[in-house]
Amino acid sequence: MKTKKIAVIIEEIGQSYQSAILKGISSAAAEFGFNIAAFTSFSGDMDNPRHDIGEFTIFSLPDFKEFDGAILLTNTLSYRPVVDKIIKNIRAAGIPAVSIDNDIPFFYHIGIDNRSAMRKITEHMITEHGFTRFAYISGPKGNPESAARLNAFLSILDENGISLDSKAVYYGDFRTLSGKNAAEQFLNELSELPQAIICANDVMAASAINKLTAEGYSVPGDIAVTGFDNTYNDHNYQVELTSVDRPLALSGRLACKMLHNHFMDIPQERNVILNMSVRFTESCGCHENALADLSEMKEINYRNYSNFETIQNYMSTLNRMSTQLLACNNFDEFIGCLKKTAAEMDPEEFYFCLCENWDYEEAVDSTADLKNIDQSVPMTYTEYVTIPVAYANGSFHECRKIRSRDIFPPIADTDETGKLYYITPLHFGERCLGYMVIRTTRITLQTIMFETFCIDVCNSLENIRKLVCLENAVDRLGKLYAQDTFSGIYNRNGFVKATDDLYTDCMENKRDIMLMFIDLDGLKSINDTYGHSTGDKAICSIADVLRVSCNQGEVFCRFGGDEFIIFGADYTEHGAQKLTKRIAENIRRINDSGENPFELSASTGFVIASPKYGEDIFYFVTEADKKMYKEKRKKKLSRYLKG
Repeated sequence: MKTKKIAVIIEEIGQSYQSAILKGISSAAAEFGFNIAAFTSFSGDMDNPRHDIGEFTIFSLPDFKEFDGAILLTNTLSYRPVVDKIIKNIRAAGIPAVSIDNDIPFFYHIGIDNRSAMRKITEHMITEHGFTRFAYISGPKGNPESAARLNAFLSILDENGISLDSKAVYYGDFRTLSGKNAAEQFLNELSELPQAIICANDVMAASAINKLTAEGYSVPGDIAVTGFDNTYNDHNYQVELTSVDRPLALSGRLACKMLHNHFMDIPQERNVILNMSVRFTESCGCHENALADLSEMKEINYRNYSNFETIQNYMSTLNRMSTQLLACNNFDEFIGCLKKTAAEMDPEEFYFCLCENWDYEEAVDSTADLKNIDQSVPMTYTEYVTIPVAYANGSFHECRKIRSRDIFPPIADTDETGKLYYITPLHFGERCLGYMVIRTTRITLQTIMFETFCIDVCNSLENIRKLVCLENAVDRLGKLYAQDTFSGIYNRNGFVKATDDLYTDCMENKRDIMLMFIDLDGLKSINDTYGHSTGDKAICSIADVLRVSCNQGEVFCRFGGDEFIIFGADYTEHGAQKLTKRIAENIRRINDSGENPFELSASTGFVIASPKYGEDIFYFVTEADKKMYKEKRKKKLSRYLKG
C-alpha cells in the first residue's frame, strides 16, 4: 500500500495532553505506512484576538482533498467557527477522519467516559475524606469534555446534598495561568476556604498547588487538590497528584489504526471508549499510595534535569537567533540569518514558505474593531508560495515556487514513511505572511520553546516587511522628486541629478558635450482645436520619441510645459545631427500611423561645447534654446495641424 498522507488538526502542542497524543500518532505512523502533517497554532496565550486570527489561518491552508485521512483534536481549539469550518471542509473532501475526545457525527471517535472518572474522584473526596466544601477549576464553557467533567462533579455534589458557592467555579482554558488565577479567586472571594479543589486537568491543578503553597497553605494539609489526565511524569510537582490515568498515547495510536482499518476495509466500530483508572495519591491525602521507590524518584529527577538542560540549550539558540534576526536590515540578510539558524538546529527538514504578497504594503489598523477588519490586508494564503529556505537532510536546496495547497516542495516527496511534520503559520496580527514546515527528531518541538521560536520568526519577518515597504516608499518618493509624473521621463530635478557627475567629469577632462533643446510645435492650437487631453497626448508622444531616439546613453527630460532637453557626452556635430534626424524620423512614424488627429511636430536646436569651470549645464540649455527658437520661427502653423 502506498504511503498515506494524514492531516492532523491540533493546537497548543506544548501542552501535556496534546504532546502525549502526538507521541502515540508518531509511533504508529511508520507501522501503518503514514506520513503525518500536523497543522498547529498557538492562540490564547497572547491575550490578543488579532494574533489569534493570524494563528487560526493555518487551518485554512490544507486542501483536504490532497490528504488520505485526518485526525482531529478539535477540543484543543478554542474558537468554534474555526472548528466548524474545518469539519465542513473535511466532509466536503470525502476523506475518513478520526476525532479524539470530541464525538463528531460521521467521523470515527476515540474517547473516554469523562463523567464516570469525575464521579469516582468526587465520590472519593466525599466518602473517603469527608470533604463538604469544594471548589472547581473547569476548562472552557464550550468544550464538550470540560462540560462533561463539570456536570459530573455537580451531580455528585447534588446527590450528596452539598451546596456550592457560585464563586467556587472558575472557568479556565486548561493552561497554567488558569490554575493560578482560580486559586487567587478562591482565596480572595470565598467566605470560607474550600477543603478540596477539583480540577479538570493536571496542568491547572499543578499551578493551583504552586499558588496555594506560595500563599502559605499546605497541600493536602489545608486544601486537597486533584487533577485529571495523569500527565504527572511530565511535570515536577511539589506533591504527587491524584488524577485520572488515561491512555493518551494509545488514543493517538488507535486513531492511526482506525484509519488503517478503513483503508484496508477491515470492519470496526465507529466509536471506541477507552478504559481509565483513578490514581489516588498524595495531593488528596492518600499518602500510602505516594511514590516511595527511590530509583523511580531518581529517574524523575534525571528526566527533569535532562529536560531543563535541553531547554537551556534550545533557549540559548533562540535568543541568539532572535537578536540576529532583528538586527537584519534587508530581506537577504534575514534569509541568511534564518539559514544559519536552520543549520545550527539541524532538523531533518525545514521549509520557509512565503505568500507572494508577503511584502504587501497595506498597513494594519490596530485600532479598528475586530468586526471591521480591513479586508485589504492579506488574510489568506496566495495560490502560490515561494520557498527561500529549504533545508533537508543536512543541506540547503533551491526550490521553485509551489502551489500552497501542495504544502511541501518536491524534495520532501520521498519513499520514507513515519514522518511527522509540523506546519505553523507565519503572520503578524491578522496579516497572513506564509507558513513554516519543520520535521525533527533531534530537538523536542512539543515545548513552549517552539512557540517562542515561531513568534520570534514571525515578528522579525514583519520587521523586514516594514523595512522593505519603507525602502519602496523612499524609492517612490525619489521618483516623484526626479520623475515627471505626467510623461514618465525625468523632470528637471531628475535631469540635474542624473547629469551632475557626468557633466563634472566632462568639464574636468575636457570632453565635449551636446545639449539639445526640443519644443513641441503648436501645443496651444492643438489644445484649442482638440482639447487639453489631446494636447497632453502630444506631450507624451514627444516623450516616447525621446525614449526611442536616445539610444547612446543620453540623458533627457521634460524641462517644463512643452519643452524637453537632451544631454550627451563625447558628442560631435555629426552625432548631434544624426540624433536630430532620428527624432524627426520617429515623429514621422507616429504621424504616418494616423493614431492622432493632429500632426506631431517639434523644433530642435543644439550646441556642442567643451564646458569650463563656472559654466553650469543650464548655460548651454539657454544657448540651445536660442538655436531652437530660430528654427521654430521658420515654421508655419499649417504644417502641423491636419484641420
